[in-house]
Amino acid sequence: MHARWAMLAVAGILIPELLESLGFIDNFSWYDAGSKQYFTDPTTLFVVQMALMGWVEGRRWADIIKPGSVDIEPNLPNKKKPTPDVGYPGGLWFDPLMWGRGSPEPVMVLRTKEIKNGRLAMLAFVGFCFQAIYTGEGPIENLMAHIADPGHCNVFSVLLFYITYSIELNSNAV
Repeated sequence: MHARWAMLAVAGILIPELLESLGFIDNFSWYDAGSKQYFTDPTTLFVVQMALMGWVEGRRWADIIKPGSVDIEPNLPNKKKPTPDVGYPGGLWFDPLMWGRGSPEPVMVLRTKEIKNGRLAMLAFVGFCFQAIYTGEGPIENLMAHIADPGHCNVFSVLLFYITYSIELNSNAV
Protein backbone atom coordinates (compact mmCIF):
# COMPACT_ATOMS: atom_id res chain seq x y z
CA MET A 1 0.00 0.00 0.00
CA HIS A 2 2.74 2.47 0.96
CA ALA A 3 4.73 1.48 -2.09
CA ARG A 4 1.84 2.39 -4.36
CA TRP A 5 1.49 5.78 -2.67
CA ALA A 6 5.22 6.36 -3.06
CA MET A 7 5.07 5.49 -6.76
CA LEU A 8 2.19 7.94 -7.22
CA ALA A 9 4.07 10.61 -5.26
CA VAL A 10 7.23 10.24 -7.33
CA ALA A 11 5.21 10.41 -10.56
CA GLY A 12 3.34 13.42 -9.16
CA ILE A 13 6.64 15.17 -8.54
CA LEU A 14 8.48 14.27 -11.74
CA ILE A 15 5.71 14.72 -14.32
CA PRO A 16 4.71 18.31 -13.38
CA GLU A 17 8.35 19.32 -13.01
CA LEU A 18 9.09 17.91 -16.46
CA LEU A 19 6.06 19.75 -17.86
CA GLU A 20 7.34 22.95 -16.25
CA SER A 21 10.76 22.51 -17.83
CA LEU A 22 9.03 22.09 -21.22
CA GLY A 23 7.01 25.27 -20.67
CA PHE A 24 3.54 23.78 -20.17
CA ILE A 25 3.28 24.76 -16.48
CA ASP A 26 4.42 27.96 -14.78
CA ASN A 27 5.98 28.22 -11.33
CA PHE A 28 5.67 24.62 -10.12
CA SER A 29 7.15 23.56 -6.79
CA TRP A 30 6.01 20.28 -5.29
CA TYR A 31 7.67 21.20 -2.00
CA ASP A 32 5.54 24.33 -1.62
CA ALA A 33 2.30 22.83 -2.98
CA GLY A 34 0.60 22.97 0.43
CA SER A 35 0.95 26.75 0.64
CA LYS A 36 -0.61 27.42 -2.80
CA GLN A 37 -4.13 28.74 -3.37
CA TYR A 38 -6.41 26.22 -5.08
CA PHE A 39 -9.98 26.28 -6.42
CA THR A 40 -11.38 25.73 -2.93
CA ASP A 41 -10.26 25.98 0.67
CA PRO A 42 -8.01 23.32 2.27
CA THR A 43 -10.76 22.06 4.59
CA THR A 44 -13.01 21.14 1.67
CA LEU A 45 -10.14 19.38 -0.11
CA PHE A 46 -9.36 17.46 3.08
CA VAL A 47 -13.00 16.40 3.63
CA VAL A 48 -13.40 15.24 0.01
CA GLN A 49 -10.14 13.29 0.16
CA MET A 50 -11.13 11.65 3.46
CA ALA A 51 -14.55 10.69 2.08
CA LEU A 52 -13.12 9.16 -1.10
CA MET A 53 -10.25 7.38 0.63
CA GLY A 54 -12.59 6.22 3.39
CA TRP A 55 -14.87 4.67 0.81
CA VAL A 56 -12.00 2.84 -0.90
CA GLU A 57 -10.44 1.66 2.35
CA GLY A 58 -13.87 0.61 3.66
CA ARG A 59 -14.37 -1.60 0.61
CA ARG A 60 -10.91 -3.10 1.05
CA TRP A 61 -11.60 -3.79 4.74
CA ALA A 62 -14.97 -5.36 3.87
CA ASP A 63 -13.17 -7.65 1.41
CA ILE A 64 -10.68 -8.66 4.11
CA ILE A 65 -13.49 -9.45 6.58
CA LYS A 66 -15.66 -11.30 4.04
CA PRO A 67 -13.68 -12.26 0.92
CA GLY A 68 -15.53 -11.66 -2.33
CA SER A 69 -18.19 -9.43 -0.77
CA VAL A 70 -17.21 -6.37 -2.81
CA ASP A 71 -16.76 -8.19 -6.11
CA ILE A 72 -17.70 -5.91 -9.00
CA GLU A 73 -16.61 -8.25 -11.78
CA PRO A 74 -19.31 -8.28 -14.48
CA ASN A 75 -21.25 -11.49 -15.04
CA LEU A 76 -20.51 -12.56 -18.59
CA PRO A 77 -21.76 -15.78 -20.13
CA ASN A 78 -19.15 -18.49 -20.72
CA LYS A 79 -16.63 -16.60 -18.59
CA LYS A 80 -15.50 -17.88 -15.24
CA LYS A 81 -14.88 -15.29 -12.53
CA PRO A 82 -11.35 -15.29 -11.12
CA THR A 83 -10.78 -16.41 -7.56
CA PRO A 84 -10.85 -13.31 -5.36
CA ASP A 85 -7.55 -12.33 -3.78
CA VAL A 86 -8.36 -11.01 -0.33
CA GLY A 87 -7.53 -7.34 0.18
CA TYR A 88 -5.71 -7.05 -3.13
CA PRO A 89 -7.39 -4.97 -5.83
CA GLY A 90 -8.12 -6.72 -9.07
CA GLY A 91 -10.98 -7.29 -11.41
CA LEU A 92 -11.94 -5.35 -14.49
CA TRP A 93 -11.50 -1.91 -12.91
CA PHE A 94 -8.09 -2.41 -11.26
CA ASP A 95 -6.64 -4.86 -13.77
CA PRO A 96 -8.01 -3.91 -17.20
CA LEU A 97 -5.11 -5.59 -19.05
CA MET A 98 -5.73 -8.77 -17.03
CA TRP A 99 -2.08 -9.17 -16.07
CA GLY A 100 -3.04 -10.44 -12.63
CA ARG A 101 -4.90 -13.47 -13.93
CA GLY A 102 -3.78 -16.91 -14.86
CA SER A 103 -1.32 -19.16 -13.11
CA PRO A 104 0.03 -17.99 -9.75
CA GLU A 105 3.72 -17.89 -10.77
CA PRO A 106 3.53 -14.94 -13.23
CA VAL A 107 1.23 -13.08 -10.85
CA MET A 108 3.74 -13.46 -8.01
CA VAL A 109 6.54 -12.24 -10.32
CA LEU A 110 4.49 -9.11 -11.12
CA ARG A 111 3.75 -8.53 -7.43
CA THR A 112 7.45 -8.89 -6.59
CA LYS A 113 8.29 -6.32 -9.27
CA GLU A 114 5.62 -4.01 -7.88
CA ILE A 115 7.09 -4.28 -4.37
CA LYS A 116 10.65 -3.67 -5.61
CA ASN A 117 9.58 -0.64 -7.67
CA GLY A 118 7.61 0.65 -4.69
CA ARG A 119 10.62 0.37 -2.40
CA LEU A 120 12.71 2.23 -4.96
CA ALA A 121 10.01 4.93 -5.16
CA MET A 122 10.05 5.28 -1.36
CA LEU A 123 13.81 5.86 -1.44
CA ALA A 124 13.42 8.27 -4.36
CA PHE A 125 10.84 10.28 -2.42
CA VAL A 126 13.13 10.55 0.60
CA GLY A 127 15.90 11.67 -1.76
CA PHE A 128 13.60 14.28 -3.30
CA CYS A 129 12.80 15.62 0.17
CA PHE A 130 16.48 15.94 1.12
CA GLN A 131 17.27 17.57 -2.23
CA ALA A 132 14.46 20.10 -1.78
CA ILE A 133 15.61 20.96 1.73
CA TYR A 134 19.28 21.29 0.82
CA THR A 135 19.18 22.86 -2.66
CA GLY A 136 15.70 24.38 -2.78
CA GLU A 137 15.27 22.91 -6.28
CA GLY A 138 13.41 19.97 -7.73
CA PRO A 139 14.88 16.60 -8.70
CA ILE A 140 15.04 17.31 -12.45
CA GLU A 141 16.83 20.64 -11.87
CA ASN A 142 19.30 18.85 -9.61
CA LEU A 143 19.83 16.12 -12.20
CA MET A 144 20.54 18.70 -14.91
CA ALA A 145 23.01 20.50 -12.59
CA HIS A 146 24.76 17.20 -11.88
CA ILE A 147 24.97 16.33 -15.58
CA ALA A 148 26.40 19.79 -16.34
CA ASP A 149 29.03 19.60 -13.54
CA PRO A 150 29.30 16.13 -11.98
CA GLY A 151 32.53 17.03 -10.16
CA HIS A 152 30.92 19.73 -8.04
CA CYS A 153 27.20 18.89 -7.98
CA ASN A 154 27.04 15.57 -6.16
CA VAL A 155 26.48 14.11 -2.72
CA PHE A 156 30.11 14.73 -1.73
CA SER A 157 29.66 18.48 -2.21
CA VAL A 158 27.08 18.34 0.57
CA LEU A 159 29.59 16.64 2.88
CA LEU A 160 32.26 19.17 1.93
CA PHE A 161 29.85 22.01 2.69
CA TYR A 162 29.05 20.65 6.16
CA ILE A 163 32.72 19.96 6.96
CA THR A 164 33.67 23.49 5.90
CA TYR A 165 30.73 24.95 7.82
CA SER A 166 31.60 23.06 11.02
CA ILE A 167 35.27 24.11 10.78
CA GLU A 168 34.16 27.72 10.30
CA LEU A 169 31.85 27.52 13.34
CA ASN A 170 34.63 26.06 15.49
CA SER A 171 37.14 28.70 14.40
CA ASN A 172 34.62 31.48 15.20
CA ALA A 173 33.97 29.99 18.63
CA VAL A 174 37.66 30.13 19.54
